[in-house]
Parts: sequence; structure tokens; C-alpha cells
Amino acid sequence: MAHDGPGEKPLLVFPTPFPIKVMGRREDGYAQAILDVVMRHAPDFDPATVEMRPSKAGNYLSVTVTINARSREQLDALYTELSGHPMVMMVL
Repeated sequence: MAHDGPGEKPLLVFPTPFPIKVMGRREDGYAQAILDVVMRHAPDFDPATVEMRPSKAGNYLSVTVTINARSREQLDALYTELSGHPMVMMVL
């Protein structure tokens, strides 16, 4: 994530809706594992808003969550935990 320099306007104004796309292999427990991580960092997240899309061949699954981001630190911590999760291949 880019950090703002002195005198620059912030790139994001918090709180703000912020979509995060997480991609991994389509396997049992994958979507729930992603939701567990998201809920730790954004307890007000509504799991009913999750969007899931399988890849064309069905081997991979993208999970898009839109959180109510409250700070850059919150986003950084969420990205770090998701990126380090063994079931996650990519976080956008």
C-alpha cells in the first residue's frame, strides 16, 4: 500500500467501504477460513455480502469481501494475515 507524503491528501478517507479479493484453490474450508480472518480484523463485516466466483476449470475460487475499513493499519494487518495464510494464493 502506498503511504502519503507530507502535504499530500490521503489516498483513502476512513471509514470507507473497501473491497478485497482473495484467491486460492477450491478446497473444503477455504471460504470459511477467509471469513474467519476477515472477521478478526473487521468484526462489523457482514458475511452475507461475500461474492464467490470459481475459475473456468473450477480449480480455484475467488472470494471478494467488502469491509468498512477504519484505518490503513487495519487494512495492512488484514492483507498481511490473508497473504500469509496457507490456503491463499493471492490477495488483491
